[in-house]
Amino acid sequence: MYWQCLLYLKNGSIIMTKFVALLGACIAAVVCSNAQQIHSIDSLLSTMYNNQQPGIGIGIVQNGKTVFTGGYGVKDVTTKQPIQASTNFNIASLTKQFTAMAVLQLAQQGKLNLDDSPGKYLPSLNKHVANKITIRQLLSHSSGLIDHYSYASSKGLQHAHNIDVFKAIENIDSTYFTPGTQFRYSNTAFCTLALIIEKVSGTTYNNYIQQHIFKPAGMGHTTIWNEHAQIYQPATGYTLDSATQTFIKSQAEEHVFFSTEGDGGVYTSVDDYIRWFEALQGGTIFPSAIVQQARSIEFTIDKNKQLGYGFGWFIDAGSGAVKVYHSGDNSGFRTFTFSLPSQNFLIVVFANRDDINIEELVQKIYSILMPGVKPFTKVEELTS
Repeated sequence: MYWQCLLYLKNGSIIMTKFVALLGACIAAVVCSNAQQIHSIDSLLSTMYNNQQPGIGIGIVQNGKTVFTGGYGVKDVTTKQPIQASTNFNIASLTKQFTAMAVLQLAQQGKLNLDDSPGKYLPSLNKHVANKITIRQLLSHSSGLIDHYSYASSKGLQHAHNIDVFKAIENIDSTYFTPGTQFRYSNTAFCTLALIIEKVSGTTYNNYIQQHIFKPAGMGHTTIWNEHAQIYQPATGYTLDSATQTFIKSQAEEHVFFSTEGDGGVYTSVDDYIRWFEALQGGTIFPSAIVQQARSIEFTIDKNKQLGYGFGWFIDAGSGAVKVYHSGDNSGFRTFTFSLPSQNFLIVVFANRDDINIEELVQKIYSILMPGVKPFTKVEELTS
């Protein structure tokens, strides 16, 4: 209908009244279509989540405008307080995009080089490893750095932090593969990057991210978890006991490696995440060059399908607009964001329960908003 409107304009001023009338009809049709789509999404979510159980927060941005935000279910099964767009969730691995942006900022300022060895900043890292890998490879999950989970001792440790992760692997003298040759998703790498940020900036990871990422983006209620952090309007995470069909609290108090900061420690809301997306799209708070760098393929996972990982995001550049997305999974929380940067389009879903596939839900929402489009490639396919 849009191109039909333009054809009327070519016929000159005599037809201008028809053009205006048709343009109004075009706008009305778009608004009506959008309202129907949102109604379909609302109906879908209302069916999936009730006001007695944990649920989700959701936000949708189309053409740079926030067209829908809301909450379904409760943020705490005891108080029955409803989830809202301002409710804060642990967003798990979505944290990695903030860590990556901080590294890119420091690189742009000339304070580090992406092709530096991490050993330049963390000299206790085993030389057989430090001399092989680069910061760039840590950012793109292609370093082959050994995971800390099998080496970290939780004895006497209630909550692990970035330094605990690093101490677990700093003396290991090997990698999973020749760095730069394969993709292997690594939480350990992003905890290590957080320590590099501290070394280069001269301040804590928490303070750097607050001052140089959250504050400029207007994310006033976003927090990095630690034992003393005050989380604004927090959701409680829950895991479903399949035997009893009851929800059991599952968050930082129950898990030692729940919130190591660099890879998964951020608590934020749908409202604040949309502010982050807007800041990325704007190109002034965070320069377009480094935003583009972060959201472009750095390591190719599937050359034929043009699938890969950037710096903090999965990238599907195989057909149509480039798709940029990531999942998060941390005990009782599940999160997923999906965007088409070229179209100023975003879907963000945060859940405080672990029994529903959030990625599939985002796929359904995407198909409602853009019927007939090809689904994006599942994260599981990219990481397997």
